Amino acid sequence: MSTENNKLVVLGAGWLGNALCVEANKLAWQVQGTHRGGEHEYDFQRQFILEGDVLKHDVSLEDAWWVCAIPPRSRSSESNYLATLQAGLELAKQLNCKGFILCSSTGVYPSNNGQYDETTEIICQSARQQQLYDAEQLVLNAGGKVLRLAGLVGLGRDPGRFVAGKELTSSSQQVVNMVQQQDVIAAIFSVLENWSNASSIYNVVNPAHPTKADYYQQKCAEQGNQPPTFTSHDKGERLIDGSAIESLSFRYQMSI
Repeated sequence: MSTENNKLVVLGAGWLGNALCVEANKLAWQVQGTHRGGEHEYDFQRQFILEGDVLKHDVSLEDAWWVCAIPPRSRSSESNYLATLQAGLELAKQLNCKGFILCSSTGVYPSNNGQYDETTEIICQSARQQQLYDAEQLVLNAGGKVLRLAGLVGLGRDPGRFVAGKELTSSSQQVVNMVQQQDVIAAIFSVLENWSNASSIYNVVNPAHPTKADYYQQKCAEQGNQPPTFTSHDKGERLIDGSAIESLSFRYQMSI
């Protein structure tokens, strides 16, 4: 991208957002990534917290691209996630934001078996699904774009550790929808670089969809851990299609 565009604000510089900030720094972008605290470990960190109706922040980059990567745990029904997102959109507008991307989740799709893509009609069946959908609508109505991310894996998030020895309340024969952190970061940059031609919504999901039994058994074996057990073995296929974003010359490079 041309030098006048190389500014990025990341709301929620957690596991994904922080890695995005680091990568943008490597590419010589000006970067500000937010967290809730006022003490900063990295030069790029800034505070951004909504306390009641009062926004406390020190974000200052003008004419920047914005990415909201607020972690999923902040999307619980008890959180002020939607109000925080709205405050972020308003601040982005004040600072002459070039474009706003929301990192959403494939959890917005129905939990039923079936194949889902960006054209699927969303009919909310749970509070979490409604929260995700409402957040997407806020961003889309403000002229932004949405990336629906599959389950995230990468450095520090190895499936062979977090499911080891557990009983999973799902079928061993259900397929996985996952994506590696670095592919997500590449997808974000791809959308920014092709902003005017990019669609409003993309799924970001690795094209490999092994069964949970095969996937977790392999990942646990790599770690030397006991594989999980499952509450059922019914054949099922809830498959999220992540191929549309490849029209932007993006390719999935990392295995899950």
